[in-house]
Amino acid sequence: MDIITFLIDFILHVDKHLEAFVQSYGMWVYALLFLIIFVETGLVVMPFLPGDSLLFVVGALCGAGLMSYPLAVSVLLVAAILGDQCNFTIGRYFGPKVFKWENSRFFNKAAFDRTHNFYERYGGITIILARFMPFLRTFAPFVAGVAAMGRVKFTLFNVVGAVIWVVGICTAGYFLGSIPWVKVNLDKIIWAMILVPGLIVLFGAWKARNQPVT
Repeated sequence: MDIITFLIDFILHVDKHLEAFVQSYGMWVYALLFLIIFVETGLVVMPFLPGDSLLFVVGALCGAGLMSYPLAVSVLLVAAILGDQCNFTIGRYFGPKVFKWENSRFFNKAAFDRTHNFYERYGGITIILARFMPFLRTFAPFVAGVAAMGRVKFTLFNVVGAVIWVVGICTAGYFLGSIPWVKVNLDKIIWAMILVPGLIVLFGAWKARNQPVT
């Protein structure tokens, strides 16, 4: 099985792979969780790794007694916060270099100013809501860095968003994962957690693309 096939299978059957990993490697699962969430939120080139579905499954495994809920949530929180901070820093570093010359073909001063003003005004709620949206979760902190959003403001909403995202979904998995209907239909729930937010993002992108320029 090549790496691409394995990644697709892991994303679609994260519950089975994670449970097998726990049984085979024990405490090393927390290192794996940290790595997945940090990379998914921290590297703009890796937006396809599991996020919401992974958190839900982790909560369910904690509810089944296979993992420690406090430890899992703590590890995931640190990974989510540090990941966004890393992504933001990358955007802050590379943004000025890409847009170094205002008369270059890559730089649109008006677009940059609009983006900067948007993130200064609405960046906080954008960072929080993006946590629940695949792809946006990865790109939002990077764009915030490129747009030169204030670091203190970004960090505040980064932490708030991470707490709501990680604790909220893990807790839902913890209490709902043991329900027989949920256990039987967990694969469908994972599909829904991948497809529904993804379709919302695609619709938003299509609507923005077709919106008349004023």
